[in-house]
Amino acid sequence: MKNQKNNNVAFIFLFALLLCSCGAKKENMQTLVNRQLDRSADQSLLMAQSLIDQPKSLPKTTDAEGKLKTTSSGDWVSGFLPGVLWYLYEYKHDTQLLNDAKNYTSRIEQEKNNRRTHDLGFMLYCSFGNGYRLTGDTVYRNILLTGAESLASRYNPRIGLIRSWDWNNRDRWQYPVIIDNMMNLELLFWASKTSGNPKYREIAISHADKTIANHFRPDYSSYHVVSYDTLTGLPEMKVTHQGYADESAWARGQAWALYGFTMVYRETKDPKYLKQAERIANFILHHPNLPADKIPYWDFNAPDIPNAKRDASAGAIIASALIELSGYVDKSLAKTYLDVSEIQLRSLSSPEYFAEKGTNGNFILKHSVGHLPGNSEVDVPLTYADYYYIESLLRYKNL
Repeated sequence: MKNQKNNNVAFIFLFALLLCSCGAKKENMQTLVNRQLDRSADQSLLMAQSLIDQPKSLPKTTDAEGKLKTTSSGDWVSGFLPGVLWYLYEYKHDTQLLNDAKNYTSRIEQEKNNRRTHDLGFMLYCSFGNGYRLTGDTVYRNILLTGAESLASRYNPRIGLIRSWDWNNRDRWQYPVIIDNMMNLELLFWASKTSGNPKYREIAISHADKTIANHFRPDYSSYHVVSYDTLTGLPEMKVTHQGYADESAWARGQAWALYGFTMVYRETKDPKYLKQAERIANFILHHPNLPADKIPYWDFNAPDIPNAKRDASAGAIIASALIELSGYVDKSLAKTYLDVSEIQLRSLSSPEYFAEKGTNGNFILKHSVGHLPGNSEVDVPLTYADYYYIESLLRYKNL
Protein backbone atom coordinates (compact mmCIF):
# COMPACT_ATOMS: atom_id res chain seq x y z
CA MET A 1 0.00 0.00 0.00
CA LYS A 2 2.84 2.32 0.87
CA ASN A 3 4.46 1.83 -2.56
CA GLN A 4 1.13 2.37 -4.27
CA LYS A 5 0.64 5.61 -2.34
CA ASN A 6 4.10 6.83 -3.29
CA ASN A 7 3.42 5.99 -6.93
CA ASN A 8 0.18 7.96 -6.81
CA VAL A 9 1.98 10.99 -5.34
CA ALA A 10 4.68 10.75 -8.01
CA PHE A 11 2.06 10.53 -10.75
CA ILE A 12 0.20 13.57 -9.43
CA PHE A 13 3.48 15.52 -9.21
CA LEU A 14 4.44 14.67 -12.78
CA PHE A 15 0.94 15.50 -14.02
CA ALA A 16 1.14 18.88 -12.29
CA LEU A 17 4.50 19.56 -13.92
CA LEU A 18 3.00 18.69 -17.30
CA LEU A 19 0.12 21.10 -16.73
CA CYS A 20 2.52 23.85 -15.70
CA SER A 21 4.68 23.31 -18.76
CA CYS A 22 1.62 23.49 -21.00
CA GLY A 23 0.40 26.61 -19.26
CA ALA A 24 3.80 28.24 -19.68
CA LYS A 25 3.60 28.01 -23.47
CA LYS A 26 3.91 31.48 -24.97
CA GLU A 27 0.88 33.08 -26.48
CA ASN A 28 1.06 33.63 -30.22
CA MET A 29 2.27 37.18 -30.85
CA GLN A 30 -0.39 38.05 -33.40
CA THR A 31 -3.07 36.97 -30.95
CA LEU A 32 -1.47 39.09 -28.25
CA VAL A 33 -1.11 42.09 -30.57
CA ASN A 34 -4.74 42.02 -31.68
CA ARG A 35 -6.01 41.63 -28.13
CA GLN A 36 -3.87 44.49 -26.87
CA LEU A 37 -4.97 46.77 -29.67
CA ASP A 38 -8.60 45.99 -28.86
CA ARG A 39 -8.05 46.65 -25.16
CA SER A 40 -6.14 49.84 -25.95
CA ALA A 41 -9.02 51.05 -28.12
CA ASP A 42 -11.46 50.54 -25.25
CA GLN A 43 -9.22 52.51 -22.89
CA SER A 44 -8.54 55.30 -25.38
CA LEU A 45 -12.23 55.77 -26.10
CA LEU A 46 -12.72 56.29 -22.36
CA MET A 47 -9.90 58.84 -22.38
CA ALA A 48 -11.42 60.72 -25.29
CA GLN A 49 -14.87 60.70 -23.70
CA SER A 50 -13.51 62.01 -20.39
CA LEU A 51 -12.36 65.26 -22.02
CA ILE A 52 -15.09 65.70 -24.60
CA ASP A 53 -16.53 68.72 -22.75
CA GLN A 54 -13.11 70.37 -22.31
CA PRO A 55 -12.38 71.49 -25.88
CA LYS A 56 -8.94 72.94 -25.11
CA SER A 57 -7.62 70.05 -23.01
CA LEU A 58 -5.36 67.16 -23.92
CA PRO A 59 -4.06 64.40 -21.61
CA LYS A 60 -0.55 64.48 -20.18
CA THR A 61 -0.15 62.24 -17.10
CA THR A 62 -1.70 61.67 -13.66
CA ASP A 63 -1.22 63.48 -10.36
CA ALA A 64 -0.16 62.07 -7.00
CA GLU A 65 -3.71 60.78 -6.43
CA GLY A 66 -3.77 59.05 -9.80
CA LYS A 67 -6.15 61.57 -11.36
CA LEU A 68 -5.81 62.73 -14.93
CA LYS A 69 -3.66 65.81 -15.53
CA THR A 70 -4.34 67.70 -18.76
CA THR A 71 -2.42 70.25 -20.77
CA SER A 72 -2.92 72.69 -23.63
CA SER A 73 -2.13 72.43 -27.32
CA GLY A 74 1.18 74.20 -26.75
CA ASP A 75 2.65 71.37 -24.70
CA TRP A 76 5.06 69.10 -26.55
CA VAL A 77 2.89 66.07 -25.71
CA SER A 78 -0.32 67.47 -27.21
CA GLY A 79 -0.21 65.38 -30.40
CA PHE A 80 0.05 61.96 -28.81
CA LEU A 81 -3.58 61.20 -27.91
CA PRO A 82 -4.72 62.25 -31.41
CA GLY A 83 -1.99 60.01 -32.80
CA VAL A 84 -3.13 57.08 -30.65
CA LEU A 85 -6.69 57.57 -31.87
CA TRP A 86 -5.60 57.67 -35.52
CA TYR A 87 -3.53 54.50 -35.10
CA LEU A 88 -6.42 52.69 -33.42
CA TYR A 89 -8.83 53.88 -36.12
CA GLU A 90 -6.39 52.46 -38.70
CA TYR A 91 -6.66 49.11 -36.90
CA LYS A 92 -10.39 48.98 -36.15
CA HIS A 93 -11.99 51.31 -38.73
CA ASP A 94 -14.37 52.39 -35.98
CA THR A 95 -16.46 55.53 -36.57
CA GLN A 96 -16.18 56.72 -32.99
CA LEU A 97 -12.39 56.46 -33.07
CA LEU A 98 -12.40 58.45 -36.32
CA ASN A 99 -14.59 61.17 -34.86
CA ASP A 100 -12.47 61.38 -31.71
CA ALA A 101 -9.26 61.47 -33.74
CA LYS A 102 -10.58 64.41 -35.76
CA ASN A 103 -11.80 66.18 -32.64
CA TYR A 104 -8.55 65.96 -30.71
CA THR A 105 -6.42 66.68 -33.77
CA SER A 106 -8.32 69.90 -34.40
CA ARG A 107 -7.42 71.09 -30.90
CA ILE A 108 -3.78 71.49 -31.95
CA GLU A 109 -4.15 73.38 -35.23
CA GLN A 110 -3.02 76.75 -33.87
CA GLU A 111 0.41 75.31 -33.12
CA LYS A 112 1.23 75.29 -36.84
CA ASN A 113 2.37 78.91 -36.36
CA ASN A 114 4.32 78.24 -33.16
CA ARG A 115 7.96 79.19 -33.76
CA ARG A 116 8.89 79.02 -30.09
CA THR A 117 9.27 75.24 -29.96
CA HIS A 118 11.32 72.54 -31.68
CA ASP A 119 8.64 69.93 -30.88
CA LEU A 120 6.32 70.57 -33.82
CA GLY A 121 7.09 67.12 -35.20
CA PHE A 122 5.75 65.50 -32.05
CA MET A 123 2.81 67.88 -31.90
CA LEU A 124 1.75 68.00 -35.55
CA TYR A 125 3.17 64.95 -37.31
CA CYS A 126 1.82 62.45 -34.78
CA SER A 127 -1.63 64.03 -35.07
CA PHE A 128 -2.14 65.73 -38.44
CA GLY A 129 0.51 63.52 -40.05
CA ASN A 130 -1.32 60.31 -39.24
CA GLY A 131 -4.60 61.99 -40.07
CA TYR A 132 -3.37 63.04 -43.50
CA ARG A 133 -1.88 59.61 -44.16
CA LEU A 134 -5.21 57.92 -43.43
CA THR A 135 -7.66 60.44 -44.90
CA GLY A 136 -5.79 62.45 -47.53
CA ASP A 137 -7.46 65.60 -46.18
CA THR A 138 -5.70 68.54 -47.89
CA VAL A 139 -6.50 70.79 -44.94
CA TYR A 140 -4.25 68.56 -42.85
CA ARG A 141 -1.58 68.73 -45.55
CA ASN A 142 -1.52 72.51 -45.50
CA ILE A 143 -1.36 72.63 -41.70
CA LEU A 144 1.65 70.29 -41.76
CA LEU A 145 3.47 72.40 -44.37
CA THR A 146 2.90 75.54 -42.34
CA GLY A 147 4.19 73.72 -39.27
CA ALA A 148 7.29 72.54 -41.13
CA GLU A 149 8.09 76.14 -42.05
CA SER A 150 7.68 77.15 -38.42
CA LEU A 151 10.06 74.37 -37.35
CA ALA A 152 12.59 75.32 -40.04
CA SER A 153 12.63 78.88 -38.70
CA ARG A 154 14.53 77.57 -35.67
CA TYR A 155 17.47 76.44 -37.80
CA ASN A 156 20.70 78.42 -37.51
CA PRO A 157 22.92 77.83 -40.58
CA ARG A 158 26.05 78.92 -38.71
CA ILE A 159 25.52 76.09 -36.23
CA GLY A 160 23.81 73.70 -38.61
CA LEU A 161 21.16 72.55 -36.13
CA ILE A 162 17.63 73.36 -35.03
CA ARG A 163 17.60 75.06 -31.65
CA SER A 164 15.72 73.18 -28.95
CA TRP A 165 14.74 75.22 -25.90
CA ASP A 166 14.41 79.00 -26.01
CA TRP A 167 14.68 79.16 -22.24
CA ASN A 168 18.29 79.05 -21.22
CA ASN A 169 20.71 79.67 -18.44
CA ARG A 170 23.74 81.56 -19.68
CA ASP A 171 25.83 79.81 -17.05
CA ARG A 172 24.84 76.46 -18.59
CA TRP A 173 24.26 76.79 -22.33
CA GLN A 174 23.96 79.23 -25.22
CA TYR A 175 22.28 77.26 -28.02
CA PRO A 176 20.90 73.99 -26.60
CA VAL A 177 20.15 71.04 -28.87
CA ILE A 178 18.62 67.93 -27.29
CA ILE A 179 18.73 64.39 -28.65
CA ASP A 180 14.90 64.36 -28.63
CA ASN A 181 15.03 66.79 -31.55
CA MET A 182 16.00 63.95 -33.91
CA MET A 183 12.36 62.87 -33.76
CA ASN A 184 11.09 66.15 -35.20
CA LEU A 185 13.11 65.77 -38.40
CA GLU A 186 10.50 63.40 -39.81
CA LEU A 187 8.14 66.34 -40.37
CA LEU A 188 10.85 68.12 -42.39
CA PHE A 189 11.57 65.10 -44.59
CA TRP A 190 7.84 64.77 -45.25
CA ALA A 191 7.55 68.48 -46.08
CA SER A 192 10.34 68.28 -48.66
CA LYS A 193 8.75 65.29 -50.39
CA THR A 194 5.30 66.86 -50.35
CA SER A 195 6.21 70.42 -51.32
CA GLY A 196 9.18 69.72 -53.55
CA ASN A 197 11.24 72.22 -51.56
CA PRO A 198 14.68 70.74 -50.77
CA LYS A 199 15.26 73.20 -47.94
CA TYR A 200 13.53 71.11 -45.32
CA ARG A 201 15.46 67.96 -46.24
CA GLU A 202 18.75 69.84 -46.21
CA ILE A 203 18.04 71.17 -42.72
CA ALA A 204 17.14 67.70 -41.47
CA ILE A 205 20.31 66.15 -42.90
CA SER A 206 22.51 68.90 -41.47
CA HIS A 207 20.91 68.41 -38.06
CA ALA A 208 21.41 64.64 -38.20
CA ASP A 209 25.05 64.96 -39.30
CA LYS A 210 25.95 67.44 -36.58
CA THR A 211 24.21 65.22 -34.03
CA ILE A 212 26.34 62.24 -35.06
CA ALA A 213 29.46 64.39 -34.84
CA ASN A 214 28.83 65.92 -31.43
CA HIS A 215 26.18 64.11 -29.42
CA PHE A 216 27.71 60.66 -28.99
CA ARG A 217 30.33 59.17 -26.72
CA PRO A 218 32.80 56.49 -27.93
CA ASP A 219 30.40 53.73 -26.80
CA TYR A 220 27.59 55.33 -28.87
CA SER A 221 25.55 56.41 -25.90
CA SER A 222 24.18 59.92 -26.25
CA TYR A 223 24.29 63.07 -24.20
CA HIS A 224 20.90 64.67 -23.63
CA VAL A 225 21.91 68.29 -24.33
CA VAL A 226 24.75 69.69 -26.41
CA SER A 227 25.06 73.46 -26.24
CA TYR A 228 26.76 75.32 -29.07
CA ASP A 229 28.73 78.54 -29.07
CA THR A 230 26.70 80.98 -31.15
CA LEU A 231 29.82 82.66 -32.56
CA THR A 232 31.96 79.66 -33.49
CA GLY A 233 29.19 77.13 -34.02
CA LEU A 234 31.17 74.59 -31.99
CA PRO A 235 30.00 72.63 -28.93
CA GLU A 236 30.62 74.51 -25.70
CA MET A 237 28.95 72.14 -23.23
CA LYS A 238 27.61 68.58 -23.08
CA VAL A 239 25.19 67.58 -20.33
CA THR A 240 22.43 65.10 -19.50
CA HIS A 241 19.73 67.33 -18.06
CA GLN A 242 17.05 64.71 -17.42
CA GLY A 243 19.39 61.82 -16.59
CA TYR A 244 21.29 60.75 -13.51
CA ALA A 245 24.54 62.54 -14.40
CA ASP A 246 26.10 64.32 -17.36
CA GLU A 247 28.07 61.21 -18.35
CA SER A 248 25.22 58.76 -17.73
CA ALA A 249 22.97 57.18 -20.38
CA TRP A 250 19.47 58.54 -19.84
CA ALA A 251 17.24 55.75 -21.18
CA ARG A 252 14.70 57.78 -23.13
CA GLY A 253 17.53 59.77 -24.71
CA GLN A 254 19.02 56.55 -26.07
CA ALA A 255 15.56 55.58 -27.32
CA TRP A 256 15.12 58.88 -29.17
CA ALA A 257 18.54 58.43 -30.76
CA LEU A 258 17.80 54.89 -31.94
CA TYR A 259 14.41 55.80 -33.35
CA GLY A 260 15.67 59.05 -34.88
CA PHE A 261 18.56 57.59 -36.87
CA THR A 262 16.47 54.63 -37.98
CA MET A 263 13.97 57.12 -39.39
CA VAL A 264 16.68 59.23 -41.06
CA TYR A 265 18.03 56.11 -42.78
CA ARG A 266 14.52 55.33 -44.03
CA GLU A 267 14.23 58.82 -45.49
CA THR A 268 17.73 59.06 -47.03
CA LYS A 269 18.96 55.45 -47.52
CA ASP A 270 22.41 56.78 -46.57
CA PRO A 271 24.26 53.85 -44.95
CA LYS A 272 26.00 56.05 -42.38
CA TYR A 273 22.66 56.57 -40.63
CA LEU A 274 21.94 52.85 -40.64
CA LYS A 275 25.37 52.20 -39.13
CA GLN A 276 24.67 54.80 -36.45
CA ALA A 277 21.33 53.19 -35.60
CA GLU A 278 22.97 49.75 -35.39
CA ARG A 279 25.64 51.08 -33.04
CA ILE A 280 23.06 52.69 -30.78
CA ALA A 281 21.05 49.46 -30.76
CA ASN A 282 24.19 47.53 -29.85
CA PHE A 283 24.80 49.84 -26.89
CA ILE A 284 21.25 49.42 -25.62
CA LEU A 285 20.79 45.70 -26.19
CA HIS A 286 24.16 44.65 -24.77
CA HIS A 287 24.19 46.98 -21.79
CA PRO A 288 24.70 44.97 -18.59
CA ASN A 289 21.98 46.99 -16.85
CA LEU A 290 19.22 46.21 -19.37
CA PRO A 291 16.72 44.09 -17.38
CA ALA A 292 15.57 40.66 -18.50
CA ASP A 293 12.14 42.02 -19.50
CA LYS A 294 13.95 44.61 -21.70
CA ILE A 295 12.13 47.60 -20.17
CA PRO A 296 14.97 49.94 -19.22
CA TYR A 297 15.59 51.60 -15.91
CA TRP A 298 15.04 55.34 -16.30
CA ASP A 299 18.82 55.73 -16.64
CA PHE A 300 21.21 52.93 -17.56
CA ASN A 301 23.57 54.24 -14.87
CA ALA A 302 21.03 54.96 -12.12
CA PRO A 303 22.78 54.41 -8.77
CA ASP A 304 19.98 52.36 -7.19
CA ILE A 305 19.75 49.62 -9.84
CA PRO A 306 18.09 47.07 -9.52
CA ASN A 307 15.63 49.13 -7.46
CA ALA A 308 15.61 52.08 -9.87
CA LYS A 309 12.36 53.13 -11.55
CA ARG A 310 11.58 51.61 -14.92
CA ASP A 311 10.62 53.73 -17.92
CA ALA A 312 7.90 52.11 -20.02
CA SER A 313 8.06 55.04 -22.45
CA ALA A 314 11.70 54.26 -23.28
CA GLY A 315 10.80 50.58 -23.70
CA ALA A 316 7.97 51.39 -26.11
CA ILE A 317 10.10 53.76 -28.21
CA ILE A 318 12.93 51.23 -28.43
CA ALA A 319 10.52 48.45 -29.41
CA SER A 320 9.04 50.54 -32.22
CA ALA A 321 12.50 51.50 -33.49
CA LEU A 322 13.82 47.92 -33.38
CA ILE A 323 10.86 46.60 -35.36
CA GLU A 324 11.51 49.12 -38.13
CA LEU A 325 15.28 48.68 -37.96
CA SER A 326 14.87 44.92 -38.39
CA GLY A 327 13.68 45.58 -41.93
CA TYR A 328 16.97 47.24 -42.93
CA VAL A 329 19.57 44.74 -41.69
CA ASP A 330 20.67 41.15 -42.38
CA LYS A 331 18.59 38.20 -41.18
CA SER A 332 20.70 37.45 -38.11
CA LEU A 333 20.57 41.01 -36.81
CA ALA A 334 16.91 41.31 -37.75
CA LYS A 335 16.12 38.28 -35.62
CA THR A 336 18.01 39.79 -32.68
CA TYR A 337 16.05 43.03 -32.95
CA LEU A 338 12.69 41.30 -33.33
CA ASP A 339 13.38 38.92 -30.45
CA VAL A 340 14.03 41.87 -28.13
CA SER A 341 11.03 43.83 -29.39
CA GLU A 342 8.84 40.77 -28.80
CA ILE A 343 10.05 40.51 -25.21
CA GLN A 344 9.36 44.23 -24.76
CA LEU A 345 5.84 43.98 -26.17
CA ARG A 346 5.05 40.96 -24.01
CA SER A 347 6.35 42.85 -20.97
CA LEU A 348 4.41 46.03 -21.73
CA SER A 349 1.30 43.95 -22.38
CA SER A 350 1.52 42.22 -19.02
CA PRO A 351 -0.39 43.37 -15.90
CA GLU A 352 2.86 44.87 -14.62
CA TYR A 353 2.68 47.65 -17.22
CA PHE A 354 -0.70 47.44 -18.97
CA ALA A 355 -3.56 49.11 -17.07
CA GLU A 356 -6.98 47.60 -16.51
CA LYS A 357 -9.85 49.32 -18.31
CA GLY A 358 -11.02 52.48 -16.58
CA THR A 359 -7.97 52.74 -14.31
CA ASN A 360 -4.67 54.64 -14.58
CA GLY A 361 -6.39 57.91 -15.56
CA ASN A 362 -7.49 56.07 -18.73
CA PHE A 363 -3.90 55.87 -19.96
CA ILE A 364 -2.82 52.55 -21.45
CA LEU A 365 0.57 51.98 -19.83
CA LYS A 366 1.85 52.37 -16.28
CA HIS A 367 5.36 53.04 -14.92
CA SER A 368 7.03 55.71 -17.03
CA VAL A 369 9.46 58.39 -15.92
CA GLY A 370 9.50 61.93 -17.27
CA HIS A 371 12.16 63.93 -15.40
CA LEU A 372 13.33 62.18 -12.26
CA PRO A 373 16.05 64.69 -11.24
CA GLY A 374 13.39 67.40 -11.42
CA ASN A 375 10.97 65.24 -9.42
CA SER A 376 8.52 65.53 -12.30
CA GLU A 377 6.38 62.69 -13.67
CA VAL A 378 8.06 59.86 -11.78
CA ASP A 379 6.53 56.37 -12.06
CA VAL A 380 3.35 57.59 -13.77
CA PRO A 381 1.55 57.02 -17.08
CA LEU A 382 2.71 59.27 -19.91
CA THR A 383 0.80 59.92 -23.10
CA TYR A 384 3.79 59.35 -25.36
CA ALA A 385 4.42 55.93 -23.83
CA ASP A 386 0.94 54.98 -25.06
CA TYR A 387 1.61 56.37 -28.54
CA TYR A 388 4.80 54.40 -29.15
CA TYR A 389 3.32 51.27 -27.61
CA ILE A 390 0.41 51.35 -30.08
CA GLU A 391 2.81 52.14 -32.91
CA SER A 392 4.94 49.14 -31.89
CA LEU A 393 1.93 46.82 -31.87
CA LEU A 394 0.90 47.98 -35.35
CA ARG A 395 4.42 47.69 -36.70
CA TYR A 396 4.69 44.16 -35.36
CA LYS A 397 1.27 43.28 -36.77
CA ASN A 398 2.31 44.54 -40.19
CA LEU A 399 5.58 42.60 -40.37
